[in-house]
Amino acid sequence: MTTDARAPLSRLIRPETIAVFGGKEAARVVEQCVKAGYRGQIWPVHPTRDTVHGHPCYRSVADLPGAPDAAFVGVNRALTVEILRDLRQRGAGGAICYASGFAEAVQELPDGPALQAELVAAAGTMAMLGPNCYGFINMLDDALLWPDQHGMKHVDRGVAILTQSSNIALNITMQARGLPIAYLMTAGNQAQTGLSALAAAAIEDERVTAVGLHIESFDDLEDLQHLAARSRALGKPVVALKVGKSAAAQRATLSHTASLAGNDRVSSALLKRLGIGRVHSLPQMLETLKLLHVCGPLSANTVSAMSCSGGEASLMADAGVDKAVEFRDLKPEQFPALRDTLGAMVTLSNPLDYHTFVWGHRARQADAFSTVMGGDYGINLVVLDFPRGDRCDAGDWMTTVDAVLDAKRRTGAATGIVASLGETMPEAVATRLIGEGVVPFCGIDEALAAIEIAHGVHAAWARPAPAPLLTARAVATEIQSLYEDRAKPMLAAFGVSVPYGLIARNADQAVSVADRLGYPVAVKGIGIAHKSDVGAVRLNIRSASEVFAAATAMSSIADRFLVEKMAPKPVAELIVGALRDPVVGPVLTLGAGGVLVDLIDDSTILLLPTNPAEIGKAIDGLRVSKLIAGYRGGPPGDKNALVQLVACVADYVADNATRLEELDLNPVLVLPEGEGVIAVDAFIRTRS
Repeated sequence: MTTDARAPLSRLIRPETIAVFGGKEAARVVEQCVKAGYRGQIWPVHPTRDTVHGHPCYRSVADLPGAPDAAFVGVNRALTVEILRDLRQRGAGGAICYASGFAEAVQELPDGPALQAELVAAAGTMAMLGPNCYGFINMLDDALLWPDQHGMKHVDRGVAILTQSSNIALNITMQARGLPIAYLMTAGNQAQTGLSALAAAAIEDERVTAVGLHIESFDDLEDLQHLAARSRALGKPVVALKVGKSAAAQRATLSHTASLAGNDRVSSALLKRLGIGRVHSLPQMLETLKLLHVCGPLSANTVSAMSCSGGEASLMADAGVDKAVEFRDLKPEQFPALRDTLGAMVTLSNPLDYHTFVWGHRARQADAFSTVMGGDYGINLVVLDFPRGDRCDAGDWMTTVDAVLDAKRRTGAATGIVASLGETMPEAVATRLIGEGVVPFCGIDEALAAIEIAHGVHAAWARPAPAPLLTARAVATEIQSLYEDRAKPMLAAFGVSVPYGLIARNADQAVSVADRLGYPVAVKGIGIAHKSDVGAVRLNIRSASEVFAAATAMSSIADRFLVEKMAPKPVAELIVGALRDPVVGPVLTLGAGGVLVDLIDDSTILLLPTNPAEIGKAIDGLRVSKLIAGYRGGPPGDKNALVQLVACVADYVADNATRLEELDLNPVLVLPEGEGVIAVDAFIRTRS
């Protein structure tokens, strides 16, 4: 169901009246609302009970005092359908469908998908989460449609976290990292309302600062794009933990393109295009949300790091090696003040080991921290692992905290305190730091990943907003394979440069064609996808006898031959491909081509539509781009012509978006600058 066809979700997630249906689970919802201090009205519905946790019971939807803003429906799957129909007719704001046994249980219950369709029809335009949904927690208004215990507390502002998984949601409620969570939401089967639409409703709450998504599978791309647009417009970042890295395409393919464009790479390209930061673990998500809650996106990826240990400084430096963060050197003007504060024995560098000479001295620590934090870094980190509170005295550590806060107040710089171990950041300290505008990071790796992602969001927002995705659905017709004799003319009509060649039906015709074209030539067997693997291609043939011999040798595996004028020696070889992703639709793949496809992992994904600037940037991100730039004195390649060829392929894909399944140009020869590019092999799988 599209966003426009649904009732707004705001009434459901910020309810003033809550109805609960069912026994044990419904009673737990009432219990959690009471414990949290929910200030609205609670209306339990039960056929025999008189009260639930002090609230009088009603017998049916019709008996309720009014139309509830939100309802928790914790009854069996068949009765759930009836209650949803009654709620919709009564004008309710929305419902949580707790019951399972719908589309997710098709193996055990064959009627599950049909019953889910009936459920969606019963809800109509009334908002519905689930089925198989645990509900949500709103700690801004203390409204909990949640049938279990949890570890959250009231907040006045905070982040929203959404997931399909009830158990992951429950685990997140138990975090002790100081992260203020405003909304914790589950979506279940997403039969009517998906994570993206639910997140879009939460992000509109002025008290929400950032959003985290745990995504098992993308729901509605239109809703996801709307969420990204609202994120950018409101200045509230979204990050996503997309699982399924191992779910790369597992089908038999006839080209290299499909092996390069696995689901996970497409997921990364999609999130990057939309300006949604991608995290890779739950701890990383929580720490990134913490940074975004306190500081928002970071305009720079430069980092200063300070600790009283050389070992910690080394850990910090090493952790940054594989991340897009920069430990920029200290500025010369910072040296005198640092030398005066820290003494002659401290090596002044970044990361900075300030030793223990100022340990326990708040004023001197604050002076040192202020000097470093005045260096105009994107964020400034102080490594500080706290001792166990049950066995040790943390007095000197709190002195360091006070010194960091002093420096933060003086400079106004973005600041974080990093515990190298998650368990050495006490929750009380983390909560205090967030209140003071300092990020309490749990883990060095997580801190640097969060910084990289926060800067990535800033960079994405600095670019023009992306055009809507090309998500054309495939027509339901038979798939046919087009080999280069048919594929090349189709691509050439869109401006793709290909070698001039002619078809020969036997060895004698091959010789005649070669004589006409002029030597050297290439001879290829037609109708074979991986020609080099089976000896169906011969290159750089310089005589009629060699042509005759080559065609004769191939005659056992091919009954026709393509004879082409031999292309010049290239500066680099690339693969340019396209593939239909089951979620996103047609996508482009660029990478190192020729034999390098199988030897090195050097490829990237471009979502459609695209433009020359995006294509050029994608090419620059490949390792093979060094060859195109002119490697070790070699001639530079014709990058402009390569960009134009990729743009022509993109035009072909867009024009055939409902029919194209797969396209493979490998190799595309990049000739010296000014001499163009040539796609010497082509393969297309398309629907007839």
